Amino acid sequence: MTHAADVHPLVSPWGRFGLYSFFIDAPEPAVVDTGIASSPAEGMAPALEAIGRRIEDVRWILLTHGHIDHIGGAHALWELTGRRARVVIHEADAPMLRSRRAHVEEYLTGRGRYLGDPEGEAKVRAAADAVISGEMEPTLLVEGGETLSLGGGVEVSVHSLPGHTPGSVAYVLDGQRAAFTGDAVQVHGAANGFPGYTDPAGYRAGLTYLRDEIRPRHLYLGHPYRRADGTPYGVGLDAAEAREAITQSLAAESRVGAAARACLAAGLRETGSPYSPFAPVAEELGYRGDPTLEPSPFFTSLHGYRTQHDQTS
Repeated sequence: MTHAADVHPLVSPWGRFGLYSFFIDAPEPAVVDTGIASSPAEGMAPALEAIGRRIEDVRWILLTHGHIDHIGGAHALWELTGRRARVVIHEADAPMLRSRRAHVEEYLTGRGRYLGDPEGEAKVRAAADAVISGEMEPTLLVEGGETLSLGGGVEVSVHSLPGHTPGSVAYVLDGQRAAFTGDAVQVHGAANGFPGYTDPAGYRAGLTYLRDEIRPRHLYLGHPYRRADGTPYGVGLDAAEAREAITQSLAAESRVGAAARACLAAGLRETGSPYSPFAPVAEELGYRGDPTLEPSPFFTSLHGYRTQHDQTS
């Protein structure tokens, strides 16, 4: 029999983004995602103290994926627990926890191909050095299908939701259908106003699985993702909001995908547009955001469609 556990959002600021982590109050307490290097000491510790909990008592660090704003504080948090917490990540994203260089390689092989910034590699390397608290080996590698016991009958199941990254997962509090999805539900994007994913087919499959199989009663997002009208969702969504966010995410992917496939079928052309070589996509979608702002979801996603197109043509 599974038992209920309280969930407490732990919000950390970082640039244009709000970083959402979550404390699962169980006999073996867990934190889902860790923000950046400064987040555990400056954000999580005082927030937990305010509700009568201690960061030293955290026993699970559950990482939804490997991006720096989600794993950056993992080593620092692990240290604050006396290195007693178990650190969990999907095997496909584990290299990003083990090595800062993996973040540079992700940039160079993806969005960096389009940004035309001669200092891009150096900037990503500097960001990884600044906001990742330490390279480390995870305690437990998952691939989806596992169940983790947090004690006292509180169980968390792991579900693979590839797309945003190859190793994106949802952690679901069993019995409560409370799902922590990191960035696997993008809706219409966050501060950049565009949804970001490396594998469009995987992203869509993950959303469909979340809608049809998990059917969350509570959905906890990794950032303040936005509705079609630009208004952001809050930290935690109820069942109706969760359905809406997933439905809007699928609709947004359909629109982006249709525009991307039309652009690729017509042939890519380099132009003076900041959206080049995908300027027709931005025009079709009416997208006017700055595609150069990291993490550059416009180019990340469009490169994903380009990769998909090249593999099938």
